[in-house]
Amino acid sequence: MSSTAIALILVAAVAHASWNLFGKQAAVTGAACFTWLLAFWASVIYLPVAVGAALLTRAHLTGMNWLFLAGTGLLHSGYFLFLQLGYGRGELSVTYPIGRGTGALLAAVAGIVLLGERPSPVAIAGIAAIIAGVVAIGLPARGSPRAGFPLRATAFALTTGIFIASYTLWDKYAVANLHTPSVLQGYAGFPVMALVFTPFVLRDRGRLAQVWHTFRRQALGGAVLAPLAYMLVLVALSFTAVSVVAPAREISVLFGVLLGRRLLGEGHLARRLTAGAAIVAGIIAIAVS
Repeated sequence: MSSTAIALILVAAVAHASWNLFGKQAAVTGAACFTWLLAFWASVIYLPVAVGAALLTRAHLTGMNWLFLAGTGLLHSGYFLFLQLGYGRGELSVTYPIGRGTGALLAAVAGIVLLGERPSPVAIAGIAAIIAGVVAIGLPARGSPRAGFPLRATAFALTTGIFIASYTLWDKYAVANLHTPSVLQGYAGFPVMALVFTPFVLRDRGRLAQVWHTFRRQALGGAVLAPLAYMLVLVALSFTAVSVVAPAREISVLFGVLLGRRLLGEGHLARRLTAGAAIVAGIIAIAVS
């Protein structure tokens, strides 16, 4: 992996873990209102960036380009929905690593099976380390089978991982094969998400106003950081294999575990950091292979 791709992924990882902290803080309000606020403001804030990118790249979008721009919004809608549902029932330092690790694993495997990418034995060992880390980080505390992580939250986190893998492969094809500008592909998901969630928030405008009043900073912070993180990843995907980028970006799981402990007071730090380190070890193995 090139130094440019590594730099892009590291910056994206910090931004990604940070906006997920905001999402966890707002998860007590449910999924729809916070997701709509984040998507709406991201659409507004990054509109000049998207327009500028379209003009600079002289983008000529075909029907397939538009299909993939719309499709990423639908996939991201599912991702944000299940992510917030998971945060409503589980801790950041568990939900985040399981979702990210599962997504990275599935994306890497799909890159091998569907896109014909051929990782080395070292990369395969890295994939195994990611699996071990994801399993370990989701184990409940000893003597309390259900205290560590509820079954429903686990299911939401795993479903989130499926959506992560799906939109990673979808967008990889868009930027690498259809040559959709990375900024446009990264931006498109947010206005589509805002449209998807509009009918739900219109039914409960009182709650929407309350969420905005209480979690305005989190919504605006997420609106700035979520598109930035993903646009940087798409730039990396435009010249780097998905079976490398998808796992490498999951270094953000360590940031997520530390933020959960530092700012939310979540426990089991040693075990979760050890499991996170296994995921990072797998990331490094894939990155250097």
